Amino acid sequence: MPFHRDILLALGVCSVSKKSCSNILNAGPGSAITIVVGGAAESLSARPGTANLTLRRRLGFIKLAIQHGADLVPVFSFGENDVIGKPIHVEKCEKPDIEEVVRVQQLYIEELTRFVTRLALLDFQVIYSRCSIRRIWNAYKDEFAKARLQELNIID
Repeated sequence: MPFHRDILLALGVCSVSKKSCSNILNAGPGSAITIVVGGAAESLSARPGTANLTLRRRLGFIKLAIQHGADLVPVFSFGENDVIGKPIHVEKCEKPDIEEVVRVQQLYIEELTRFVTRLALLDFQVIYSRCSIRRIWNAYKDEFAKARLQELNIID
């Protein structure tokens, strides 16, 4: 369907391949990409009443961000309510080693947890000494995941 393809391209939709993402990020400051990190694997494991984040083995987007010095902005969604975290500044390194990629992934997960924690603090006006994404899940699951069949899992 060439017509649909043209519409998607005009809207800025493109492949999430390494080459495509690199081409966009090579355009410099102001160029941004949005990636659904869990991708097809996460969507295929989605079931009503579940929240499984496919994230543990997802290092490619972090490596790409490091290679281009592109900041990362963690996003978590409760249904249709998007929650966006603070950008994580990433230093450019064309050939990052695995330790650097894992270090930045940890920062990504920590910021995601921190932002959802701040959301909970504002919503409940409660001060938590330390809060994990699981605690936030527990705070919101009855409101946003009423029909859940299982608890939150961070997988693959």
